[in-house]
Amino acid sequence: MKNSTKWIAIVATAAIFFSVNVKAQTTAEGAWGLGFGIEGGIPTGALHKSPAYSKFELGGTARLQYGVNKNVALTLTSGYYNFSATQAAKDRGGESFGVVPVKVGAKAFVTDNIYVAGEAGIGFETKYTKVKKLILSPGIGWADKSWDVGLRYENFSRYGTYGMVAVRLGYGFSL
Repeated sequence: MKNSTKWIAIVATAAIFFSVNVKAQTTAEGAWGLGFGIEGGIPTGALHKSPAYSKFELGGTARLQYGVNKNVALTLTSGYYNFSATQAAKDRGGESFGVVPVKVGAKAFVTDNIYVAGEAGIGFETKYTKVKKLILSPGIGWADKSWDVGLRYENFSRYGTYGMVAVRLGYGFSL
């Protein structure tokens, strides 16, 4: 991935963490929540280049959330992403593979239900068990007390860089 794209992701994530003009009342101070989500994404970078290795990602995640105050929540997200190999990739001996992400992050609400988010963590590839990827993931979304719909770019870097643009639909509840 080009250095300019990495810098954009880093700056966007930093801006999220240092946002001060937030207005939402979607999170409650000291409240814990747990959510489960399904997601789909379009691979970018090395997975998308011609001939494409993968054209679609499907996954599921669990997210633990802690309300720091009424405007900011900290998150811990993990799950499984499956990158489906294209027929061209299979013809070259490739196969579908998975990534298990473990990410920490924050959500900052800029209106009553709209948030910006940033996550960072490690992705463990299931096909090559010794390969671990650094994950940086800025995003935006809409959430209420139960539902969470988010759009994000997720970058996986180390030993070949790739990423994805993904949409997550989650349902959560208070603990």
